Amino acid sequence: MGLITQIVTLPLAPVRGVVWVMDRVLEAAEDEYYDPEPVQRELAELEARLLAGEIDEETFDRLEDELLDRLEEIRAFRDERGRP
Repeated sequence: MGLITQIVTLPLAPVRGVVWVMDRVLEAAEDEYYDPEPVQRELAELEARLLAGEIDEETFDRLEDELLDRLEEIRAFRDERGRP
């Protein structure tokens, strides 16, 4: 980047800084939202509730399906982004 370009675009520096920060915030939010560990923990807790007799089989199946759908969504997102 030449000196003239830097001088001309200097007023845009705060905007570029805000955009960079927003990109980092978005990445952090996506990492948290698409983290499979909480969903896996919920699946384990759901199974424990079933075994303890706190919920019936029908409720377990419905909630398990929702959590498995969420895990599939997470895996698809992570595969799309090339994340492990």
